[in-house]
Amino acid sequence: MKAHSHSRGVPEFAKTWSTLQGQVFLKPIRSEDDYRRMVALANELADHLEDEEGSLADLFGVVTDLIEVWESHHPDLPEAEPKDLLRYLLGAHDLKQKDLADIASPTVISDILAGRRAISKSVAKALAERFGTEISAFM
Repeated sequence: MKAHSHSRGVPEFAKTWSTLQGQVFLKPIRSEDDYRRMVALANELADHLEDEEGSLADLFGVVTDLIEVWESHHPDLPEAEPKDLLRYLLGAHDLKQKDLADIASPTVISDILAGRRAISKSVAKALAERFGTEISAFM
């Protein structure tokens, strides 16, 4: 396959992309608000799909791919006490307390899960990074 230069078309492409952005929300999802807007777009597109081929089907595929990427990095976590959330995440990721030794000692993790110790800010930050959640989920 031969590579083609599109440099002459880039300004026109940028103009077309800008026009499209004015009509439809289509960009990487960076926040919960972006996520909600993208889901709304997917639902609207789904209502207008007539078959699995064509430009709307392709756009629907791009939108749902963006949604899947967001969801894979931002799981829908249950509203729970920090210790219960930690217990849930350990189970969901098939981890043992000792698997968090790089974050806190097994004794500290055990005390947190038993409710004998609150989660410190540094541990909350490390847990949030480990599980891809907001720090506030552990505070």
